[in-house]
Amino acid sequence: MSEDSSRRRRASDDDEARPVTAAGRRRRASGDGAGDAADTGTSRRPGGKGTATPTRDRAQAEPEGSLITRLRRFLREVVAELRKVHWPTRRQIVVYTFVVLVFVAFMVSLVAALDWVFAKAVFALFG
Repeated sequence: MSEDSSRRRRASDDDEARPVTAAGRRRRASGDGAGDAADTGTSRRPGGKGTATPTRDRAQAEPEGSLITRLRRFLREVVAELRKVHWPTRRQIVVYTFVVLVFVAFMVSLVAALDWVFAKAVFALFG
């Protein structure tokens, strides 16, 4: 029993050294936690995951413009995105349509058959 408790104690010491939650990692990176990060006051990886993401300055963004300018830009971007789409050929559309119609017909017949079987079973059971 004492060996097991000492393992638990060591495991809990490791847990304190390696925070599991994001808040614990932030505390450790800011220097409030335990370990190397607290000793130096910086994260283990300078410029890495311990640093905050720089924010964008709203003033540097391009101006909004008028409603018509924004609408033109939106439509231009829509056309650009639609040009990236891989459109199926006519043959592919015909094949896909046929596959869908066959599948729907199969499902309709399956549901109709099951409905007929269950109706016969209920009439036989309850008269």
